[in-house]
Amino acid sequence: MHSKSISRIANLCELTSDTRSGSNLRHLARAAASSLVVVATACAAQTAPAPAPGNIPAPPPVAAAPVGSPPDMAPLVPPPAPTPLMAQQQSPGASGSTSGTTSGTTSGSISRFVINPEGNVDGFILADGALVHFPPHMSSQLVALVQRGDAIRIAGLRDGAGNVSAQQITNERTGQTLNDQPPPVDAPRTPPALRGAGLVKLSVKGTVMRVTTAPRGEPDGVILKDGTIIKMPPPVAQQFMTLLRPDAVVAARGYGTRNQYGEALQATAFGTPDNITQLYNDLPN
Repeated sequence: MHSKSISRIANLCELTSDTRSGSNLRHLARAAASSLVVVATACAAQTAPAPAPGNIPAPPPVAAAPVGSPPDMAPLVPPPAPTPLMAQQQSPGASGSTSGTTSGTTSGSISRFVINPEGNVDGFILADGALVHFPPHMSSQLVALVQRGDAIRIAGLRDGAGNVSAQQITNERTGQTLNDQPPPVDAPRTPPALRGAGLVKLSVKGTVMRVTTAPRGEPDGVILKDGTIIKMPPPVAQQFMTLLRPDAVVAARGYGTRNQYGEALQATAFGTPDNITQLYNDLPN
């Protein structure tokens, strides 16, 4: 754009030199020079032309991303590995302090049956002292399968206290097997008003052979050395922890059953033979 302006000014100067002379010529020359200065100044203020493609300067380097997490963010931690199934199958043993249950099989011979206060056989004690539990609603099937002294094989869960929850019992002598099954849906149930109608008042005393526990591991009674079973609700049993131990001498009164398989009662009073405590205020002594 500035070259065309210069050319026009030059042509103007030539034209003027041919047609005018003297002071007019000098005046026009000075005007032309001033115009050249203005045009040159305007051209200098314009943006420099873009460089050739081969001469493009390299862009400034970009700062690399910082290594690791920002200081105000916790590093990402991979999720923990899933817990193995066997490690999930844990439950407390007696007193809630023993190790978890383990599945497997065990063998032995039946030393004596154990019953609940209603008189149903709900397990037995092996010759090695292990207490085996079995559902009381299968009492009749159990006593039909095995007898005292029989050698048996048991599959089930053993807790840290040595108690076994049997899932399958096999009579080694006959080869017959009994599996744990839920009670039938249509099985008749005793009306609440008649529960305990067949129980009798019992009074017992003796030396503790072992402490029994509820399903969650809380103490709920004792088995005496003569096989008598004394049961209490776990919250009540917690009041007598000094007596719930092997070789302690205890006494109890309550209601239960005595039959050919043993003796068991639900205690209404418990303590030592010379200091027995009434457990419930609304029951007669």
